[in-house]
Order: sequence, then C-alpha cells, then structure tokens
Amino acid sequence: MKNSIDLFVPGRLCLIGEHSDWAGLYKAFNPEIVPGQAIVTGIEQGIYATVSKSDDFIVESSVSVYKNESLVCPMDSEKLRRIANSGGFFSYVAGVASYVCENYSVGGIRIKITKMDLPIKSGLSSSAAICVLVARAFNILYALNLNTMGEMTIAYYGEQRTPSRCGRLDQACAYGVNPVCMTFSGNEMSVKPLKIKQPLYFVVADLNGHKDTVKILSDLNKAFPFAESEQDKKVQEALGKDNEAFIKQSCDYLEKGNLEGYGRIMKEYQENFDKKVAPSCKDELSALKLHEILKDETLSQWIYGAKGVGSQGDGTVQLLAKNHECQLKIIEYLKKVKKMKGFSLTIHPKKAVTKAIIPVAGFGTRLFPVTKALKKDFFPVMDTDGILKPAILILLEQLLQAGIEKICLVIGEGEKSLYEAFFNPLSPEHYEKLPDDKKYYEDMLETLKNKITYVVQKERLGFGHAVYQCRKFAQNEPVLLLLGDMVYRSNQNKNCMEQMIDAYEKTGMPVISMHAVPEQDVVHYGIMSGQWENKEQTILRLNRICEKPSVAYAQDYLKVTSKNSSENYYAVFGQYILTKDVFSQLEKNIKNDVRERGEYQLTSALEQTRKQNGMLGLVVDGKSYDIGLPEKYIETIKNFNL
Repeated sequence: MKNSIDLFVPGRLCLIGEHSDWAGLYKAFNPEIVPGQAIVTGIEQGIYATVSKSDDFIVESSVSVYKNESLVCPMDSEKLRRIANSGGFFSYVAGVASYVCENYSVGGIRIKITKMDLPIKSGLSSSAAICVLVARAFNILYALNLNTMGEMTIAYYGEQRTPSRCGRLDQACAYGVNPVCMTFSGNEMSVKPLKIKQPLYFVVADLNGHKDTVKILSDLNKAFPFAESEQDKKVQEALGKDNEAFIKQSCDYLEKGNLEGYGRIMKEYQENFDKKVAPSCKDELSALKLHEILKDETLSQWIYGAKGVGSQGDGTVQLLAKNHECQLKIIEYLKKVKKMKGFSLTIHPKKAVTKAIIPVAGFGTRLFPVTKALKKDFFPVMDTDGILKPAILILLEQLLQAGIEKICLVIGEGEKSLYEAFFNPLSPEHYEKLPDDKKYYEDMLETLKNKITYVVQKERLGFGHAVYQCRKFAQNEPVLLLLGDMVYRSNQNKNCMEQMIDAYEKTGMPVISMHAVPEQDVVHYGIMSGQWENKEQTILRLNRICEKPSVAYAQDYLKVTSKNSSENYYAVFGQYILTKDVFSQLEKNIKNDVRERGEYQLTSALEQTRKQNGMLGLVVDGKSYDIGLPEKYIETIKNFNL
C-alpha cells in the first residue's frame, strides 16, 4: 500500500427538499408521516487532503481558513469525544475519529489538508465534507470494506457528536459531484443517482444576514411527531406530501433537461415553504434579505428560479442562471449593487461515453502458427444472427449499437495496411454479387472506416502501456476499453457495452465489468472485492483489485458475500470504462518506470486510481468468450451463437 493517499471530497448543495431528512426520521414514531425526500448534489468545490497511517489522530492544514492550526490526539475515544463536544472545526474530525475508534479495530491516521476551495458557513456543508473525508481515510487505510453508504453513516454519527447535529442529507457529498435523490423513512435511507441532461448554472450567495439554525430546527421540530395544531399540520404537510410532489416533478424536469420547468418548481417550493412552514418560526424565517433577492426584478431576467438554502432564513440564496453568461452577470450585480459575495456552482451532466479503445497489437503467440497468416482478432466466429464474422467485427457492431462514435485500434508496427484492406470497399463487381444481408455488413464496414483511429504500439511493454498510447485519443473524456481477444454476448436487450455505459452515466466513476468465477480459477484473472452499492447486488464499491492472486490470498482477502452465497469471487469480464484519472496514473507509472513482471500493468494503475478516487465493479448480465487460447477458441466457436 502507498505510504500516503490523496483524497478529495466535495461540498454539497441541497437543491430542494431541505428539512425533509430530519422530518422523515419521525416516521419511526408516527407511521402517518410521509417519508422525506431531497435532491442533493456534490459540487466542484471541496476539500483536498493527503492521508496516511499514524500512531495518533493528527490533522494538519496549510489552508489559511484554518490558520495553520493542527490537532494531535491519541486514538482514545474519550479524549476524542471531549474535543468533539467542544465545537469548532476540530470537533467534526474528532467526532468521526471517536466513532471509528469505538466501532472498528484501527490505529491512527495523519490528515494534511492541502487545499480547500469550499466556502464555509454558506449552506454547502463543509463540515459534512470533512467528516466524509475522515471516514473515507479510515476506510481506505485500514480496509474497513465500507461502501459509500457506510462512509456516510460513519460521517453522520461522527457529526452527531458535535454541537452542530446536522441532518442526513449533508453526507451526500460522499457520492461526489453527482446529483442524487435521497429518501428518508424513519431510520432507513436510500439514494438514487440522477442523470441530468443539461448543465446547471447556479449562483450561491451569502446574504450577509443573520440566522439562528438551532432556533429554526427547534421550532420546526415541535410539529413532530404528532401535530397538535393546525400550524403543525401545515408544517408536516409541506415537508411531507407537498415536498414529495415537488421532488417527483423536479427529478422529471432535471432528467429531461427542462430547466425552465425546474426553475418554476424552485419558485413554487419557496412560496409553499413561506406559506406553510415559515409561520412556525417567524423571527428567523421571515427572511427579509432572502426575499429581497427573490423579488429583485433585475435578477429575474437572468434566472429560471431561486430559493433559500439549507435551513432557509437569511443565510444563503441559490439562483439558477439561464446560462454561463447570465451566471457571470448575477455575480457581478450582487457584488456591485447588493454588496454580496456570490460564487458559481456549475453542475455538468456526466458526459456520455462516445469513445472506445481496442488493443489488438498482440502477436498471438499461443495461437501460432495460424497467427502468422491471420491476426487473432480476425478469427471467424458465428454470430447470434447466423452470420460468420471476424471477431473484431462483432465487437465493432456492438460498439455502434451502444452509441460509440469514435474507435481507437492499438496496432503493431506494419499492421495498418491489414486493417485498411478490411475496411476498404469491395469492387462494384463483388458488391453486386452479395445478397442483401451481406451488403448490409459491407455498408457497415464503410461506416466504421470513418470512425476508426489507429495508434501504433512500437514497443510491447504491457497492457497498461498499450492503453496509455491512446491518451491523446481519449482527450480527458471517459472511454470504453475492450479486450481484442474476447467477444461478448448479452442476456438482455442492452448489449454488454450499453450496460457498462449506463453504469458510468449513473455514477460518474470508473467502472470495471465483472463476472463470477469458481475459486480454483482465480489464479487466471484479475480479481476484485468490495461492498455492494445497490440492493440488486450488481454494482460493487471496490476495495481491492488483485491480478492473478493465489487461491489462498483470494480466500483471505477477495471473497464477496452476496444474498446467494458467502463465497463469491469476481473476475474482470473484459470491459472497462476509464476516466482521465486512470490515464494520469498510467503516465505517472510510466514516467517513474513502475513495472510488474517487466511490464506496465493496467491493473496496477486501476488499483492506484481506486484508492484515491474510488471505482466500481459492474456484474454484467452476459457472458464473455475468449479467442486467445486454442481450447477457448474452440469453445467460443461451439457456444457463442447458441
């Protein structure tokens, strides 16, 4: 394991549904309470830190907002609890550390905060971000095998040990810069990622006012768990069924890209809050400064909608700008005219995967001498449509079905002419002799020709080296990586590549495809372990990636428990979605000459990226077929089209 790991945790913005997290908790006492819901997103700004193991719990910072102060405390629960109870910045980190100390067998950690571009006390939950960062540091350094929800839970209970006592939605920053819809029903919480279609150009501004969050929460909590007055009923209604309707419509608008509709919901939500909730705490929620901004006619020309943030009151306002230009105008206007500091928060849609890489430079030693005459990716396979095709055409056809627009083939020196000959058109004489179903494939080859880029791997220095040759092709965009000596068959309408792209779009994280393998076969594969992220147990939050482990090592460290078995082993299925972080790590390894078995390995770069940024495994509903070994190729020929 590396001596230190770099981590980043963003702040979070509650787009809509504030107060519903704690209100939903009361369903445990009153079954008539409607579950709370909120749409929350991590943001681009956050906290950066380097973490490592230590004997004590140490937090240091070179960030000016913390005045270069530091905390050094033994990993002693009572001492950490006292610090947590005292308030201030260190209370949050100590609260999480005390909870971990009591519930897990761990040593200490050293956290050095290296950068923070997240404003504090602005409704963006800098406290939750540092709590999640501490939880994640313990999780990674001591292999606690927690999924994202587990990290959120530790962060929440840690923060509950401080005077702040924030709600459950704050820890949504654990999901990164990705909008999620959270549901709170009693002690149960669920999270559903949202796929937004259009960029969200927010401006968040400090109102330069005063609000007493403790009083707001105290007054509103009086309406729960049982309403004792008409006003109590209105509060429960606003945070319950009204909120539920607003969230449902908001999710629909955001996922369809209807920002004008979502802006209208923001206005309606605020009006409903002012009408039904604010009277329970008039002193704080009358919010004169907030409503001055909401009613400003100059601002109205640049926005779709606006509303309060967090507990509401005169703390912070969020405005949804119509575009980037309007976003800048709002910030300038607030600064010059209202004397308020506003800053931009732009939430971009997760870029759909439109590029793919297929390394095919290998000589095919295990298939010699046939590979002297024919490259293995041109070996014929009977496809499910009954047409005999080169293996690479099966891959390319599935890429087209998945919406891939650009394809990079990593080839060896002198091989380009082989592929160009395959994609070049037939003579008119030969074309006319083809039946219609064969003409379809000839036309497809011409279409593919214009989508293909060739990269030559001059030296055979490993799979990671081959992938790294495509960095300029990737251009910091997510790319789908396939193995050139495998073909894939799905068990559903979406092919295996489409399933991978869907998983990336929902999470925005690098994804490795997986399939279950028998224990005795782990020595032949890259094996992954982790914790399930969803109830269906198809997405795994990875905590370890190991290339061709021994059976004994797999038994000790790589088992994955599922609802069907306590001993599952998951191997790489042969497809990956790589992000720019993976290419950055490959670059570091190559520049520093970090090799394994004399080669630059992709698995090593993936494991290093996983430690720093997280990574997911997807159980693909399908099967992969190998054409790289003689006996496997025979099996593929027999079974692929059945």
